[in-house]
Amino acid sequence: MGEFDGLVAAVTGGASGIGLAAAGQLARQGARVACLDLKPDDVPAPLVGVACDVTDDASVTAAVAEVVRRFGRLDVLVNNAGIGAQGTVADNDDDEWHRVFDVNVVGIARVSRAALPHLRQSPSAVIVNTCSVAATAGIPQRALYSASKGAVRALTFAMAADHLEDGIRVNCVHPGTADTPWVGRLLDKAEDPEAERRALEARQPMGRLVSAEEVAQGIVYLASPGAAASTAVELCVDGGMQNLRLRPKS
Repeated sequence: MGEFDGLVAAVTGGASGIGLAAAGQLARQGARVACLDLKPDDVPAPLVGVACDVTDDASVTAAVAEVVRRFGRLDVLVNNAGIGAQGTVADNDDDEWHRVFDVNVVGIARVSRAALPHLRQSPSAVIVNTCSVAATAGIPQRALYSASKGAVRALTFAMAADHLEDGIRVNCVHPGTADTPWVGRLLDKAEDPEAERRALEARQPMGRLVSAEEVAQGIVYLASPGAAASTAVELCVDGGMQNLRLRPKS
């Protein structure tokens, strides 16, 4: 018997990286899980892939309706879909700012809005948003991305306040630099990928990137019925990057 037996979860961006890891862990603990993604066809069983573009309200509404049609309910929503951006405030034009916020912030609002009527009917309703250490720590060359994740953090707290009386918990997880396909693509573009990886590893006090599975563990904990007293919680899975200030090694 798993902690999520009888519950249904939807994970956006669930076809790869942190989303796929979270979906897999939820399924192993008993949930029936739908992975909402632009490319859902390769999602492995028992996960169910559902096409969803979080920037399109009609697509979002149809995807959530499909989850409820298949499984009869919705209890857990993991808002994980997101995109990255590099550079200072001078390096991205208005269109890119709007694009990133549309996915990372408004996308959460769209999916949550569509899910709310179903979550209100659940005895174990919870939303977990994938945020980032970039929301709380100044990281060079991440102005746009950091701004979007700061908005996700604030949105998490506002949603937790708004929906407490609905019986819906809302939390977020702050990954550090994670060893995901997106980070892999960034490394591939670097002039010296190996040197760039070493620099990213050194930036985190534990001296390594966090894994998608480790971030997923945090998501699953915050979503679990065992965390029923936890709402408006932000959980760092960042190798100590946010809170540790270690002396340089001599």
